Amino acid sequence: MNDYAALILGVICAGIGGELFVRGAVGVAHWARVTPGIIGATVAAFATSSPELSVSINAAMAGKPQIAFGDALGSNVVNVALILGLALVISGIQSSRDSVKRDFPVALLIPIITGVLFLDGEISRFDGVLMLSMFLAWLVAAIIEARKQRSAAEILLGEHRGWLVGLSCVVGLVSLVGAGHLIVAGARGIAIAFGIDEFIIGAIIVAVGTSVPELVITVIAKLRGHDEVSLGTILGSNIFNGIFIVAVASIIYPITVAWREVAITLVFGLLALVFSYPTRTGFIERRRGVLLLALYVVYLATILQRRAA
Repeated sequence: MNDYAALILGVICAGIGGELFVRGAVGVAHWARVTPGIIGATVAAFATSSPELSVSINAAMAGKPQIAFGDALGSNVVNVALILGLALVISGIQSSRDSVKRDFPVALLIPIITGVLFLDGEISRFDGVLMLSMFLAWLVAAIIEARKQRSAAEILLGEHRGWLVGLSCVVGLVSLVGAGHLIVAGARGIAIAFGIDEFIIGAIIVAVGTSVPELVITVIAKLRGHDEVSLGTILGSNIFNGIFIVAVASIIYPITVAWREVAITLVFGLLALVFSYPTRTGFIERRRGVLLLALYVVYLATILQRRAA
């Protein structure tokens, strides 16, 4: 199959699979009676990060963890600067106390911790185990919070009939796994053809492709007026990408990448989160969306300029 066709088909499968898997997974959460913010940060975030996980596992097993690392870090920039930016341009977002107290601080710490671990030029298997431990600690905290907040509130975007929930999860998961194979194959082929660094391919092309599910769920939730789901999905996805997916990839195959490429992506990922941090009232203004979109444009120009140099 042509590399471009494989990449495009992979992006399409990621979008469809992510949407189907999210609907099925949130349907299960509806049955469990959990609040929308927790749904977004855990169930929806995991579902929408499934393409990144599939890409990372396939890339690491192929001995190309640079694509996995670039995809995970680049996706975090895409999630906040591009996707959250677009959602904010529609209208401002009111964040929940849970997001501000639990998810924002962790998301802000991830690029800092990653940078510290990468000071020796490698994310080793030991570093991966350390990051995975941090992820599990966050997940336990989220589960404890979910138990406290359990309610009978209606949850948006869920299918309530059992067979539809199961079918949606299975079809979505199959599509996501297939998307991972296609995106890695297409990205590697393009990198070889143009002589482009694999980390950059992962940080730009693959990152946007695998972030399609986040874009779908975030925009749908925003348009329906459910800010908690929208913001929770973005923050939760960043946490999954930053300390779960990178950890899994590095445990499979230690990651070694040029420091300057990593630094650019980490700095812009941190800046995007700082620019989107809510005010004391928890509100994120619409103008922040324009600022985030401008930051994403600068990020693309910077990383491409570095490559050209």
